[in-house]
Amino acid sequence: MIYKFNKEKHRYDKITWGIISMLVCLILIFSGITYLMTYKHINDVRYISQETKSIILKDNYDFSKAKLKEYILDLNIRFPHIVMAQAEVETGGFTSPIFRENNNLFGLKVAKGRPTTNKGENRGHAFYNNWRESVQDYALYVSAYLNNIRDEKDYFNYLKQNYAEDTTYVTKLKQIIKNINTIN
Repeated sequence: MIYKFNKEKHRYDKITWGIISMLVCLILIFSGITYLMTYKHINDVRYISQETKSIILKDNYDFSKAKLKEYILDLNIRFPHIVMAQAEVETGGFTSPIFRENNNLFGLKVAKGRPTTNKGENRGHAFYNNWRESVQDYALYVSAYLNNIRDEKDYFNYLKQNYAEDTTYVTKLKQIIKNINTIN
């Protein structure tokens, strides 16, 4: 039993279940209202401050090799080690004007017969709002044209015949992959 002290009679009186039930209901209602008022918008981006949004976006769009590798893996692009080597070759070690100005990691041209994320053309190549869109576009390219390729040999053959103008392109890719594997 639960008791409450009665000051007038200087004794403890029993509290009935009706009062207890009413108190529990009031506490639950108050808790529910508080929850709805304070936590309802916690995951809604409309209620994130502009400063917080810019911090999140800046962190996601700043380029690094580690972020590139992670994003390639997130998108589940096959042969990620080859794709990383392609990005390195195509951007001249991530320093080329096409990469710096166009956010284009793979030297992609404007797509004409497949879905794309490019925003137009600059310097004869596709340009993107950020480097991540370039990786997305490469994933779209791979899914459109390399879907039937099953092994690295066929992938390299496709790149040699259809992707690069440089006749030593595949040799450069293999050398970068070999150097990366030697370091790791």
